[in-house]
Amino acid sequence: MRVRKAVLPVAGLGTRVLPATKAIPKEMLPVVDRPAIQYVVDEALEAGIEHIIFVTGRNKVAIEDYFDRAYELETTLQNKGKDAVLEQLSQSLLPAGAASFVRQQAPLGLGHAIWCARDIVGNEPFAILLPDVIVKGKPSCLAQMVGAYDKVGGNIIAVDPVPEERVSSYGVIEPVERDGRLIRMSGMVEKPPRDKAPSNLAITGRYILQPEIFALLADQGKGAGGEIQLTDSMFRLMEKQAFYAYEFEGAPFDCGSKLGYFEAVLAHAVDNEDIADGARELVRKLAAGL
Repeated sequence: MRVRKAVLPVAGLGTRVLPATKAIPKEMLPVVDRPAIQYVVDEALEAGIEHIIFVTGRNKVAIEDYFDRAYELETTLQNKGKDAVLEQLSQSLLPAGAASFVRQQAPLGLGHAIWCARDIVGNEPFAILLPDVIVKGKPSCLAQMVGAYDKVGGNIIAVDPVPEERVSSYGVIEPVERDGRLIRMSGMVEKPPRDKAPSNLAITGRYILQPEIFALLADQGKGAGGEIQLTDSMFRLMEKQAFYAYEFEGAPFDCGSKLGYFEAVLAHAVDNEDIADGARELVRKLAAGL
């Protein structure tokens, strides 16, 4: 079956970027001229996703409002003849019926958040995009993964090579055999010591999974951090189904950390046609001052 639906777990508290996230969802922090979540949604849409399921929590209403119409603002812009800005605003809208919002009522972990979307996903393969991560890539990271999925099926995890000396900071895969960017894998290891790491291919926050994962999540016990972990159920599914990793072309940015967020803003600023020249000049001036 074709991958038509994507789950975006957006219920997290954003503790790594406090105090900003005390007042605004971390997914709504601006990266140049749009919130971080917009980049993730655009990635999903480019990959052919037809329905996006946001798993939300308390104080996340701003996300739902952002993807809805803002009639007062639109009318004001229209009356003032600001057609270009109005066009930009329209690009944040999702087609009617193309989004669902479901609450994760308690912070029980990523696995539990994904399980909350089970009835909307139904019995079909689906994508997961962790909104903390923005990936710059053409085609988009998920589009590359969908292309690989159309060839081999199964379950696919996006991976990105990291320096050997930093491998202990990531979850990495255990590769079996490689065909270009597609890698058949046998397992995952969370933050292994450098000398025991099976690879330097870090898991990047993009997945395509089969619906059988939901039955495993339903009875999954608590794991690391006392939470229901998606990776624990993925290990169990790996015993029954094929799993692949896909080494995508692109650059990931961890917007859930202060430094990663700052890096994402810089990278997108120097790539924005409206401000690119000025952004590069500012970077040069700041670098010279240091």
